[in-house]
Amino acid sequence: MTSLDKPTEDTAADDARTVTEAALFEAFGGVRGMVETVLPGLLFVTIFTINKDLHLSAIAALAVSLILVVVRLAMKDTVKHAFSGVFGVAFGVVFAMMTGNAKDFYLPGMLYTLGLALAYIITTLAGVPLIGLILGPVFKENLSWRTRNPGRKKAYAKASWAWGLILLAKCAVLFPLYWWADTTQLGWVLVALKIPPFLLAVYLTWVFLAKAPAPIDVFAEMEAAEKAEREAEQADREAAPADRERTGGPAKHRRTE
Repeated sequence: MTSLDKPTEDTAADDARTVTEAALFEAFGGVRGMVETVLPGLLFVTIFTINKDLHLSAIAALAVSLILVVVRLAMKDTVKHAFSGVFGVAFGVVFAMMTGNAKDFYLPGMLYTLGLALAYIITTLAGVPLIGLILGPVFKENLSWRTRNPGRKKAYAKASWAWGLILLAKCAVLFPLYWWADTTQLGWVLVALKIPPFLLAVYLTWVFLAKAPAPIDVFAEMEAAEKAEREAEQADREAAPADRERTGGPAKHRRTE
């Protein structure tokens, strides 16, 4: 390696890390997405801790989720994270209202976490790690990593294992509390476990992908192929008159009497 090669490689590595950070930020919502995830549950457990009123707590949590969606719509921002929060809170409200047990407000989210953990593990064992399916479109590589980029597939597998095991560990804490703890204890533990496991999983994903080969931009490849095809067609059209001139033009047929 020459002295001129190292800055180039360092720049490429920095670019890869920057692209990875931006993709993770887009996929998982960044700081704002985390706030939208935590705030409804935090409001629910705070109000319930103070007055033990299930209906007021549930309505407040659902209301703040809707407000977050309205704010995003007003700012013409992406609403996928806010909408997912609304649906999660709505399911929790329905469960809790149906059973009359405030702890059931948290049950749909806990079941979703367990299902997501299993999905990460099962898809990785099947050779199609879920984190790759999530981030592939964000990196504009779609599924090219499965067959054309083995180093990247390996990184996605590591990241998916990390997500699956971290979420399973979270479930191992929460489900016993669902049965043995009261609503406020479960609620505060849930709030405390919202962000740290998520940040750990995102950080490990960043570490694995920052060291992986660069993604293959299949969209750029398709655009280049379409451009080459158009240029070839244009060249054929331009070459056609010259060919006719060299051959004396189209054949003339004599009329027979």
